[in-house]
Amino acid sequence: MENNKMGNIIRILRQKANMTQKQLADKMNISDKTVSKWERGLGWPDISLIAQLSNILNVDTQKLLLGDITPNDIVAGNMKNTKYYICPSCNNISLCTGRATVSCCGKQLREQTVKKAPENEKLSVQFIEDDWHITSNHPMAKTHYISFVAFTAGGQINLLKQYPEWDLDVRIPKRGHGILIWYCTIHGLFYQLI
Repeated sequence: MENNKMGNIIRILRQKANMTQKQLADKMNISDKTVSKWERGLGWPDISLIAQLSNILNVDTQKLLLGDITPNDIVAGNMKNTKYYICPSCNNISLCTGRATVSCCGKQLREQTVKKAPENEKLSVQFIEDDWHITSNHPMAKTHYISFVAFTAGGQINLLKQYPEWDLDVRIPKRGHGILIWYCTIHGLFYQLI
């Protein structure tokens, strides 16, 4: 990013926080001349100061570094439109009902594409004692397993984390019909209607 763009963002956020250059400098234990230099595009903050600067200016560090401080559009969240982000390194799961920038293990994650499960990939679902009982013969090895199973109906999502070398055998309270979603560490994200 260009120095002018970074400087302009710092100036906008500082003014939005009703701070003078001196007040910002005092909070960071630097001189107001340094803040002035940044805002005029004559230099960048030292990398060791970025986290503190982001915190003081109340902006995400990544957004500050990318020069993008536009707020997310307000999107009416709908559980049926939940976006799933899965970390390829640790299989951490993040969910979002609107637009988001999600990162894990130092990497920015991409929204996973949910695919309709073919007949041979569908999970086995039975209704037992007011619960959906979900099982599968899917491999559950260390490198190839179902990482999570989620059931979404109405305004709720039940998400159950799964682990390698465990049999997939879960029960989810039945709240009517909905969408069953699961993530295979090799083949990706699938869904089936139940």
